[in-house]
Amino acid sequence: MTTTFAPEVSSPLAPGISRDEHHQILIVGGGTAGISVAARLCKGRGPKLDVAVVEPSDKHYYQPLWTLVGAGAARRERTVRSEASVMPRRAHWIRESVAEFRPLEQQVVTDQGRRLHYDYLVVAAGIQLNWGAIPGLRESLGQGGVCSNYSFQHVNYTWELLRTFQGGNAVFTHPSGAVKCGGAPQKICYLADDCFRRRGVRDRCRLVFATAMPNIFAVPKYARTLERVIERKQIETRFLHNLVEIRPSERVAVFERLDTGERVSMEYDLLHVTPPMSAPAFIARSPLADSDGWVDVDKHTLRHARFPNVFALGDCSSLPTSKTGAAIRKQAPVVARNLRSLLRGEPTTARYDGYTSCPLVTGYGKLVLAEFDYDKNPQETFPFDQSKERWSMYVLKKVGLPLIYWNGMLKGRL
Repeated sequence: MTTTFAPEVSSPLAPGISRDEHHQILIVGGGTAGISVAARLCKGRGPKLDVAVVEPSDKHYYQPLWTLVGAGAARRERTVRSEASVMPRRAHWIRESVAEFRPLEQQVVTDQGRRLHYDYLVVAAGIQLNWGAIPGLRESLGQGGVCSNYSFQHVNYTWELLRTFQGGNAVFTHPSGAVKCGGAPQKICYLADDCFRRRGVRDRCRLVFATAMPNIFAVPKYARTLERVIERKQIETRFLHNLVEIRPSERVAVFERLDTGERVSMEYDLLHVTPPMSAPAFIARSPLADSDGWVDVDKHTLRHARFPNVFALGDCSSLPTSKTGAAIRKQAPVVARNLRSLLRGEPTTARYDGYTSCPLVTGYGKLVLAEFDYDKNPQETFPFDQSKERWSMYVLKKVGLPLIYWNGMLKGRL
């Protein structure tokens, strides 16, 4: 993608330059949520808003496609672009990290010591992947049969393992607590089964899906389909099993049974790990956090419970719904509309109903498009039963959704 504009970028602080600056709307995070909101606020013919985005990274990733990258059905290079290419033209890009929130002073402090004052704050800082929380994971990842589609650096190793696997125990994990794209841990398991069958080695493989969750999926309509998929593919399920240690020299994964507290050891030849996740540490220790570390917001207005000029959306928020890009697609317009209402001195009327979506890949060319709201009620887009595995929905995920993401969501159009 060719960059046709150059967003204004804050340069490192020089001696004698003021460490204070003010912005009408300050957005923390330049990922899916932050760019989607910034794009909506910066577009249009109305009064120009002073919008700043705090984001240290120079890369922007489309992570939902990493499942297919790990299965050899997409190229990793398709999932990354420069941050400059997605930053709205009229946004002020501050390439620093946030060190501290001071909501009582309407101020954010960066790691470079810059004090950013704001009228309104939007927190969209994503989720923290805690690779170090499982002993043995960080040092074994990317070698010795241990892989993860949650890492851009290591996702190609997943495909290397799948295409060369000759048999043995293939174990796929799902941790306790919130994770982004909650269906991804099981999707790669289904694709691995297809891959092994295509290669003629499936009869020499034992596939195990070990999850800390009590069931395969929280919405019964889609869970019934997935249970049939698991039976058809002869995948062993271990519910309430949380990965707590890896012993790479022994090729052993240790799980804690959440119902009994018992430790269970499982040998592996291939181990796909979904790491435990949490709110980013700089949020969890801030006045913005709830008791679990997430930004404490009203689940309908996305406005902070205690600081009325603060909003949050996406993975770092306390919203009780699945943490997906599809959820952000519905949250971003709510935040943007409510901010514009406040700037006009009007009440906030835009509301979010908890909509989220999980495109559940069940094999090459097969996908169940789960869509639902806060109450786990299906909220489907298409005029057919989306709980059925469909080739058309697989094409939507592989081809359609990336186009919608890059050319729609991040431009403030969808």
